Amino acid sequence: MIIMKRIGERINFKRKQLNLQLNDLAKKVGISPSALSQIEKAKAFPSIITLKSIAENLFTTVGELIGENESLQKNPIVKKDNMKFVEQNETGTEIFLLAHHDLNKQMDTYFVKFIQGSDLQGLFSSNSGQTFCYIVSGEISFNLEMKNYFLQKGDSIYFNSKSPFSAINNSNDICELVWIISA
Repeated sequence: MIIMKRIGERINFKRKQLNLQLNDLAKKVGISPSALSQIEKAKAFPSIITLKSIAENLFTTVGELIGENESLQKNPIVKKDNMKFVEQNETGTEIFLLAHHDLNKQMDTYFVKFIQGSDLQGLFSSNSGQTFCYIVSGEISFNLEMKNYFLQKGDSIYFNSKSPFSAINNSNDICELVWIISA
């Protein structure tokens, strides 16, 4: 019932945003004004075909009408103390999530902590899309497509995630990175 209510509210909001009368939208969609009113008031649930037609006539998507992006909007903040631990490899590199898990995200953001001598062995190996890394503290030796790079605090690197890469902390200090992977 709550889902139906939210869908109805979104349809009503989008319709009014476009200054469309209920009768006009119903006619475009091919349903009666009474049926559309029932949908908006959560007294009836539209078929997927009707929902798709409503979305098209409101210049939006079915996903938007069912609220697929709302979970990120409800809680967009992760406090430093609430970063979630993801995993640690055998060499001691730790990964933490910098954003809440959500299937609709278009990128994944991580905080990566390298101790002395640790590397990326077994981490970030099966990603597609692109990767961006920003060195927050320390120094890291990065190998990208058989080319070596030495990155320090404030440096960044951007590459295709399918490219062969590795990284190791050869310094005596901890190295911290922000690691972002696009979908």
